Amino acid sequence: MSNNRDRGFARGVTRLLSAAIILLFGAALLTKCASTMVPTGGPKDTIPPVIVFMEPNNFTTNIDTLRPPKIYVEFDEYVQIKDQQKELYTSPAMKKKPTVTRRGKGIVITIKDTLRPNTTYAINFGSSIQDNNEGNPLHSMRYVFSTGNEIDSMYMSGYTGDSYKADSVSKSFIYFFIADSVERPSEWDSTMFKYKPQVIARAEKNGIFIAQNLKPVDYRIYAFEDTNNNMEYEPSVDQIGFLDTTYNPSTMPGFSIWFDSLRHYPSAEPQLYFRMFKDRRFARQVLSGQERLNKHKAMLYFGAANPEVTSIRFDSIPADKVIYDPKTVGKDTVALWFDLEPEMLPDTIKGEITYFKHDSINNLVESTDKLRLAWVKVESKEEREERERLEKERERAERAGEEWTEPEKENPFKLNIPSSGDYHKDKPLYFDFDYPLTKFDTTQLTLRVTPEQATEAQDVAYRIVQDTLNRQKYQLCVEWQPKAKYELVMPAGMFENVARETNDTIKCAYTGADPEKFAKINIAVKGTNTKARYILQLTNAQGSVQKSIANVVPGKYVFEYVTAGDVMVRVVEDMNANGKWDTGDMVLMRQPERTEIFKNEDGVETITTKENWEFDIEVDMDKLFAPITMESVIKMLDDREDERLKKLAIEMEKKRKEQSGKQNGQNSGMGFGGMGGLGGGMGSSTSGMGGFGGGSTGGGGLRSGTTGGNTLR
Repeated sequence: MSNNRDRGFARGVTRLLSAAIILLFGAALLTKCASTMVPTGGPKDTIPPVIVFMEPNNFTTNIDTLRPPKIYVEFDEYVQIKDQQKELYTSPAMKKKPTVTRRGKGIVITIKDTLRPNTTYAINFGSSIQDNNEGNPLHSMRYVFSTGNEIDSMYMSGYTGDSYKADSVSKSFIYFFIADSVERPSEWDSTMFKYKPQVIARAEKNGIFIAQNLKPVDYRIYAFEDTNNNMEYEPSVDQIGFLDTTYNPSTMPGFSIWFDSLRHYPSAEPQLYFRMFKDRRFARQVLSGQERLNKHKAMLYFGAANPEVTSIRFDSIPADKVIYDPKTVGKDTVALWFDLEPEMLPDTIKGEITYFKHDSINNLVESTDKLRLAWVKVESKEEREERERLEKERERAERAGEEWTEPEKENPFKLNIPSSGDYHKDKPLYFDFDYPLTKFDTTQLTLRVTPEQATEAQDVAYRIVQDTLNRQKYQLCVEWQPKAKYELVMPAGMFENVARETNDTIKCAYTGADPEKFAKINIAVKGTNTKARYILQLTNAQGSVQKSIANVVPGKYVFEYVTAGDVMVRVVEDMNANGKWDTGDMVLMRQPERTEIFKNEDGVETITTKENWEFDIEVDMDKLFAPITMESVIKMLDDREDERLKKLAIEMEKKRKEQSGKQNGQNSGMGFGGMGGLGGGMGSSTSGMGGFGGGSTGGGGLRSGTTGGNTLR
């Protein structure tokens, strides 16, 4: 590996230009080399456009800052421009985006901004340039020029990952600020709000980015997920990531780069690692919306979490008849329930709310806003059709001289509860009501159980607990017996809600789950830091938490009743031992709490569970939460890519067998030869890049470069 790295460094500056062109337009070149033109009516065209001419040439220097020329790029076929606003961006950013129009078989780029002197600019087209017939995109197209005498030519690579989900954050923008051009943060970091970056890069779908045209200077570097496609960081909306120190591309170790021919964009081994998180510090507090959903319910929407409400007053409703009900964990959405008879509620309720909101200079000040909550019943299509049907029946009865009685209407009372199902200690049984209750007589509820191999039912003890975040939700707590039969009866009138609706008799039948239908995962936790606290989370293959154990220290833990299928074990390093994952704070320069996915000795994260199987795993916290190095990040990404390619191969083989029909079961011998990449290593300190290597390996390009082990904290 070291010999290959030295060889990559030795190529030197003389190969930069050709290698850069390969990087920028590798998609077109690779596809062109791998395909041949076919006559009209043959196989579908899969070849993206190929650049045949540029004026001025790419990498032109001394461009006029006041009157930059129009740029013409010609292709070998007619093209179309797609998603220009979303895909196209410049580095550094221009006040006005360049316009791109079609002309013949080419495009004309018009720069509408006054440019900075002695600056290297790059116009990045993303996937916006596509052929006119089949829409094949030319990925990673860039046009580079300079208003000075030279082109900045240094590179850095990196990875943007979700700090909680431990997954890639795609299409993030990476902002590079020359360290000497911004103030050095000590207690507060306002760089992203006060300054414009000198260089901008964007991560691909796999979270990898390759930043180009850097200077050999120190940079402060930030990354953010551009959720609204406006190239502006929006706190509480976009994820953000930052590095704790500065980085200089001239002192960074080399890294490998290759073209991913399956996903059609360049990829690389990262040198930088961003742990992305959502920072809600700068969310502005304001009453952003109000609406009345039905006669008894209104909603208030706030711009930030935990609004400080001083008072709510209505002209026609006593204060003790208004129920204030936060509906989200952050309490930025609040329901108001009106505990009055329906006939006492007007169609429009007027009032006011006093709360603390941000003023024009971002200070929280007490303020009063008017409330006007109007509601008009809108007849649904089904209701109208039913009304018209009943009117016709009544008219027919009257014409025939018959007595007509209107059918009894369906009880509007709503209780969402499963009428049957298998339950166990880790599967809660919930009562979920449409309205808050004013009456819940638990003494009327009966729950009886018939144990397995028994013939007589008996009463069983239970508890009913109201949810702390949702006052309309209750949990029935029972010690479920395996394979036992349960009967739950709730007689009429047991419940009454704020709309003065009551229930009819409700009967449900349940079964105690059979433990043999589930898997069990035994986790032995090791670690030398006995004061550390962790959270064990069992997630599904998509990362959604299924089960959780908090306040974990070295010892033994069990996940019971695990549904058969693919699961993962995520571990949260609970630094403040509060039983939950805490996000970061960019302004206070505080990184989010670390989360890591457990991997076995083969680097596999997914555990495939089966019914009546028991799995034993050992989690070494010292190893799992060892200091992050780029070697560990690269290995993590390599392991994930291997898993992805294996799953892809299985899916493609399955499709091949389905399509082959009669040849079912025949081995396709499919490999991933197309994944061959740029072979040589890339030394950022010498600006040397390798060229194309033969691609015969399955699951990645040939890599001969190496990266250093600088530790990120």
